[in-house]
Amino acid sequence: MIIETPSRLHVTLIDLNGAYGRIDGGVGITLQKPNLQIMAESIDSGIEVVFSEKKKLESELMDDYALKIKKAALKMFEHLKIKEGFKFTVDKTYPSHSGLGSGTQLSLAAGKLISKMNGFDLTASEIASIVGRGGTSGIGVAAFDKGGFIVDGGHNKAEKPGFLPSSASAASPPPIIARHDFPEDWKIVLVIPNVEPGASGSKEVNIFQSNCPIPVGAVEKLTHVLLMKMLPAVVEADLDSFGSALNTVQTVGFKRIEHKLQNPRIKEIMNSLTVAGAAGVGMSSFGPTLYAVTDTNARDISRAAEESMKDVGGKIIVTKAKNTGATLKN
Repeated sequence: MIIETPSRLHVTLIDLNGAYGRIDGGVGITLQKPNLQIMAESIDSGIEVVFSEKKKLESELMDDYALKIKKAALKMFEHLKIKEGFKFTVDKTYPSHSGLGSGTQLSLAAGKLISKMNGFDLTASEIASIVGRGGTSGIGVAAFDKGGFIVDGGHNKAEKPGFLPSSASAASPPPIIARHDFPEDWKIVLVIPNVEPGASGSKEVNIFQSNCPIPVGAVEKLTHVLLMKMLPAVVEADLDSFGSALNTVQTVGFKRIEHKLQNPRIKEIMNSLTVAGAAGVGMSSFGPTLYAVTDTNARDISRAAEESMKDVGGKIIVTKAKNTGATLKN
């Protein structure tokens, strides 16, 4: 059985103050490219992870992918009381710790393959709870499940009293409070510069604990922009309003903190994308992936990105939103 999962942009976390009884909350966009493709087959015992493009991949990426797949598989085995083994062949990859959500997609992909091949029809949210994803943001789980433009409602503080990233949180995936098709005639230019990867592990935990709670006024401003500008702009396909809202989001709340922790080159590259005519420019999660939203001038923006990354190098991907989730085939 083969599964293909999307990547996602994490636009912002919403509330890392908690004054109104909930924390976290998130906004995200599901992407057509890049994506993951993994094939699973039953073996007598154990868990094997192999890569069809091994010669082209960095050993660090393969180790990270293999670890995440094996961790998720072991949790599924324990929960479903499975005795047989599985071999996973990874056919398509994209960088880990880059802000595109590979960790959640890998874990859910392994969980979905194991459950389906053993006759269990578990939802994405149920699998996420088993494999330990979605403890802060629900965007990756919802992207896997349904795709599109997603807003999740965060966690009740009775369930999750502290500020932690998904990798360190045992909370269940949060409820999805809005999901809309994202305009497919809008192009999204991904820019992944070769700078240090986004925060993860203990470093990410420390960032949350040392910077939260953020001021409630910042949360109130952000939610106003999201509810009364960004969401209507998606529904009405108003690119200018969406871009303006996206630019504002970069300066408010926890996203402002994420930007302060970046290599200075990130800000310079973002400025070049804006000058090239992008309607809006953002950074996904902790970066380093940047994205520009546009309709007609993706080529100009790509050229500007290439020019601005001359000294560090990087990757540019022109893609669009994906308004469906992961797909399975035999």
